[in-house]
Amino acid sequence: MGVEWLLVCHGLVTAVVVVSFLCGRWPIFEGTFIQRIHHFLTFGAYDYFLRFVGAVFGHKCMDAVLSVEYYCCDRPNPLLQIIYIVIISVTYYFVAKSCFAYIPGYYISGIHRYTSLLAVAVGILLFLLTSFSDPGTVNAENVSNYISAYPYDNIIYSEKECSTCKIPKPARSKHCSICDRCVARFDHHCGWMNNCIGEKNTRYFMAFLLWHFLICLYGTVAIGLVLAGRLRELRVVDILTAVYYGIENSFLDLAPNIVQWLLGSYNTQILLMVFLAIIGMLLAGFFGYHTKLCITNTTTNETFKWQDYIEWQRKLREAKVSAEALKQSIDGIHSEKQPSSSKWRAFFKKSPLEDVVVVKNNVYDKGFFHNIQEVISPFSARWSFTQNKLKSR
Repeated sequence: MGVEWLLVCHGLVTAVVVVSFLCGRWPIFEGTFIQRIHHFLTFGAYDYFLRFVGAVFGHKCMDAVLSVEYYCCDRPNPLLQIIYIVIISVTYYFVAKSCFAYIPGYYISGIHRYTSLLAVAVGILLFLLTSFSDPGTVNAENVSNYISAYPYDNIIYSEKECSTCKIPKPARSKHCSICDRCVARFDHHCGWMNNCIGEKNTRYFMAFLLWHFLICLYGTVAIGLVLAGRLRELRVVDILTAVYYGIENSFLDLAPNIVQWLLGSYNTQILLMVFLAIIGMLLAGFFGYHTKLCITNTTTNETFKWQDYIEWQRKLREAKVSAEALKQSIDGIHSEKQPSSSKWRAFFKKSPLEDVVVVKNNVYDKGFFHNIQEVISPFSARWSFTQNKLKSR
């Protein structure tokens, strides 16, 4: 029993560390222990590691480590793409090796041997489609069309030139320092795809997230049905009830013993099911976050821009309100003495700073259906965009 629980604990700790390292910067983990573990693994521990390397091996070795970091984090590279292929291949291998022997089973049919392979193949296809598709590169030939498609709101976007590409910078675009190109409707650079997520491939990225969530859900349920079938086929509940614990015990009373038996006999399947469930929940949260962005016609890049703008406007208005309150106080001192008001009323009087509200005015949010259509059918894929491009020539 101790060995089985040790394996479970090891699997959970490993999953937490891996998820924290790879996904700790996701917005859904902001302010959580996952983000703190990620910060320690990528900054705290790494800083101590660099100091150790510099002290023991010298500055040349530390420069070599920094060069590797630059290649892995600041330049296009297929490292995370390879890791994705390894993860999905190894996971499918262990699922097939540990579960296919019991398929077909009492609760699951033999067709799942083939549908599982088909589901993984579609997932890899969506991965390749997102990785190698054009995210919406802005160049001298199409920049005028993108400027027409995405007008400046003069709030978080104003007319300016890209200092690197030396072309006008359309609204909602950004120059990606990793890919070294301007991307229309830039959302973020995805290391897993080794590609930017922008105007043209957001739809593929959303399909990738949704499909992989469904794969994890499918795998978790399928393995659960395999284990439930083994319990039924081997009559484990009947044996525990009739032979060892008496007929007066209910299934809930026997649950700890059933779990113990499963951990002892099918620990690999249990670990796979837990792993798929955890990854599935992460993908569900990430897909939900990006769905909200699509519905409101906002990008991840714009989320940070709006946060900075709203914070700046709030501080500006607070300064104006404070200046006005100070002016009124000074005027009150020089004016005739007013009858004293109740101290309790003055104590509970609402501060004028509490009335400072900054409203987000997103001019690109044109309603649910229009916003979804913009993701599914981006401007550059429409006939009107192509015609404008031909006219501009």
